[in-house]
Parts: sequence; C-alpha cells; structure tokens
Amino acid sequence: MTTLLQRHELVTDIREAHAQGARLEHACAELGLSTRTLQRWTDGPDAAPKADQRLTAIRPEPTNKLSEAEREQVLQTCMTARFADMPPTQIVPILADEGTYLASESSFYRILKANQSQHHRGRARLRRARAPQRHVAHRPRSVWCWDVTYLPSTVRGMFFYLFAAIDLYSRKIVAWEVYESEGGDQAAEFIERAKWREGVRAGMVILHSDNGAAQRSLTLQAKLRDLGIEPSYSRPGVSNDNPHIESWFRTAKYVPSYPHKGFASIEAARQWVLRLVTWYNTEHRHREIGYVTPEQRHNGHSAEILQARRELYERARAAHPERWRRKTRSWSEPDHVCLSPPQKGAKAA
Repeated sequence: MTTLLQRHELVTDIREAHAQGARLEHACAELGLSTRTLQRWTDGPDAAPKADQRLTAIRPEPTNKLSEAEREQVLQTCMTARFADMPPTQIVPILADEGTYLASESSFYRILKANQSQHHRGRARLRRARAPQRHVAHRPRSVWCWDVTYLPSTVRGMFFYLFAAIDLYSRKIVAWEVYESEGGDQAAEFIERAKWREGVRAGMVILHSDNGAAQRSLTLQAKLRDLGIEPSYSRPGVSNDNPHIESWFRTAKYVPSYPHKGFASIEAARQWVLRLVTWYNTEHRHREIGYVTPEQRHNGHSAEILQARRELYERARAAHPERWRRKTRSWSEPDHVCLSPPQKGAKAA
C-alpha cells in the first residue's frame, strides 16, 4: 500500500508533468500508475490526495460464516479420542454416515490451522525441501551429465536406448552408445569407455544423473568406485535438475533428419547418432559458449578463435567508424558453468 506522503509526492509529480504538456496517462505510466488510480486517490484535478481507506474500512461479516459456537464444536470434535489421529478427509465422511454435518472438509482444515492444530503426526519424517546439486565446472572433464532416452524402432512397442554424456563446461558429447536394453551392465560399460576415451584420472570428474534404475544400479555404483568417479544425483521427482543433457536430447529429436517413423535396426540408429554427434561437436556453434563448437572449447581453442573475431570487428570498425554507434560485439565465453544455478531473487537454501 502507498502511504499518504508517497501519494502526495506522486500526485505532485504527475500534475507538474501534465502542466508542462505531458499527457496525463503517459505521466502516470512513468510512475507505474494508471489514470484510474489517480482519480481514486483524489476527488478532483486540484484536490489533495486521500489516505488509503482500505485500512479503516468496515467490512460486514459474511452471511455464511460459521459462528464461534459452531467453530468450537468442530474443534472439539477433532480433539476427541475417536478422531484425534484422523484428518478431516476421514472425519467428515464418518460423521456424514452417522447423520451429522458440522461443516465442510475445507472448513475443518481452516479451523484446525487457525488453532495451530494441523500438525504432522506419526513416525514418518517430515518432507524437507532439498537444494539441487550446484556443481561448477571451470574446465573440461570436471563435471559430466548423462542420461538415457528412447529411440523408436519401426516395430511398434520396440525401442533402442541411447546413452549419452555431455561435458558441462564445453557442452561436448563425450560419450554415447546405443543399446537394445537399459540396465546397470550397459551403464557401467558406457561410463568405463567414456573414462578411457577422455583420459580421465581417478577423482577428476563428477558424474551427474537422475535417479533412474540404470543410474542407481549397484553394478554402476561398484564400477564408479573402481574408476574413482564421484556420482551425483538429481532430487527425486525433480525433472529439471539435469537440464543440459535433457536439452541435448531435445535438440537430437528435433533435427530435420530425425526418423519419426523409427529406426529400421540398431545399426541404423547408431549410424544416425554418430552423424548427429559429429555435427554437434565439430560444426554446431553453441550459443551458451560464445558461438564456438563444443570441440573447440573442449580442446582449449575457443579463446584464440574469439580473440580473432574481436580483432576482426575492431578492424571493421576502424575502417568505417560511422557505421558503429556502440561498442563492437564482445565475442566472449563464460569462464565457468554451474549446474542448476540459483534463480534470480530465489532465497538461499
């Protein structure tokens, strides 16, 4: 709510702007108000603003409101030994079967909440909010994100399974495999191949995934311990805690070459994924990493490429300065990437 002093200041500014030729609705809009608000605050063009009357308004009691005696009866009924361990969802039907109506189920909940009587009961622990994993990658081969997606075959109900892992820092697809089934054995084989292919040492990389059966399998857990890879998992039931690999899966399934009618064989699926990954890693210029390819950033060539672009733009500006009203394009890349970064304005966990 706006205080009376603030109203005086706002109305004075609006009237001064209007007196100098500004349209009233434009002057109000500059201060985040509408002309209707200005009319409500004042009784006339020269009248002083009025105080907010909502604070002192007398509002009549709703005609359908329960009386104090009725509210007390609901509360006492819930506190009896018979209903002490039941929620209103159970109490209300039982009373209805006995021919008794005290109030609606929602009224029961409101009354209990108002009297601080709606508390967690039982031995089960309260559900607590969990903060997402916020790993930060400052270099390649420090955080990988992986998942599994379905690739349809031409046979209805039959699928192939695409395992893929993306480097959080460079966005390079560091590993992929297509299998006929999904399980812990395939996951362990997939991660082991990725480790040796990328030359990752023990304790070097964090492997993030969701909570699927393959990701949580004991076979994979044992393999990760042997390889010295630290596992990391999304929060249960939260689908956007592993966004980078999910985004890549969406990219894969929306490219024009994606066979919507299915793959004729697992070999056809593997050949298609090979072409896709090759294009993505070596040709696709990724927006989030300065429009360089994942391969260039992964191998440490991106800084040199971006510097060459900056020099080119500076030369172009020097040749025709009249064509440039602002600074040249920065051509920069992020020095780190955060998994599930905090949202702006979000409270700290």
